[in-house]
Amino acid sequence: MTSMVEISNLRKTFGPIVAVDGVSFTLGKGEVLGFLGPNGAGKSTTMKMITGFLTPTSGSVKVCGHDVQDDALAAKTRIGYLPEGAPAYHDMTPASFLKFIGEMRGQRGDVLKRTIFETVEKVNLQSVLNQPIETLSKGFKRRVGLAQAILHDPEVLVLDEPTDGLDPNQKHEVRTLIRAMAQEKAIILSTHILEEVHAVCSRAMIIAKGKVVSDGTPAELEGQAPTHNSVLVTVSGVEPALAHERFMTVNGVKKVEDHGTDGDLVRMRIYPDEGKWILSAIGQYAREQGWEVQELYQDRGQLDDVFRLLTTQKQALS
Repeated sequence: MTSMVEISNLRKTFGPIVAVDGVSFTLGKGEVLGFLGPNGAGKSTTMKMITGFLTPTSGSVKVCGHDVQDDALAAKTRIGYLPEGAPAYHDMTPASFLKFIGEMRGQRGDVLKRTIFETVEKVNLQSVLNQPIETLSKGFKRRVGLAQAILHDPEVLVLDEPTDGLDPNQKHEVRTLIRAMAQEKAIILSTHILEEVHAVCSRAMIIAKGKVVSDGTPAELEGQAPTHNSVLVTVSGVEPALAHERFMTVNGVKKVEDHGTDGDLVRMRIYPDEGKWILSAIGQYAREQGWEVQELYQDRGQLDDVFRLLTTQKQALS
């Protein structure tokens, strides 16, 4: 995999405040990195340093082999950046704004016209193309911001909350576009919508108090959830206390939690010993006891739980 973004020991301080503290990672072509963290964790500051909008206190950033500080123009021509808030000239229309951005990027004539047309099609701006930006909804303003970021077909995309303010249909369109572009680009996106990580990201990184606390695939992060591989089961035809006692005897079971009853339905969450898979064993045991199994599935773990665990734990230790 070709490395397109290389970040080494990136640090940024504002007086006594350490906003980013020793962040390092590389990102290759075809990867979509979900950059996660609570408010104030350092996500936007890191993204601004990657794109050259902020100078690091120490550390380095290379984009497609070009140092963002020492070879700024070469690096920035390869970056598309959608910052927080999608700033634009509000007295312009999307058409005039994109023409201005294209010219700033060195495009002219028919090439620029074709590029604008194709970009407008990708983000569905046709209906508001000649309307002043200040009159647009938050969702359309966000799409104008995304359009300017991808206009020059950059090799690296840095997107700060790309679906913020979009309705469900618009979010689906943008996520589909990101997945399509990801095949030929390296993409970093920050989001507070954890379902978005599953929808578009091949990798997820959690940052807390300016430090990386986890980095892996979405599935690997889910594997850190306390409920990972636990089994949720609902049975009938047995008393709750007896079901609890009997399920504890199944090979590989570590713990059983009672999750209440509904009429004659008994709900439980059953946790396995480390590295054990107990789904089929639980189902088979319940049927052998003559209990009717109403529900049986394995919980892969929730990113929300991992996010809370890692960010609150990190803050507590800081």
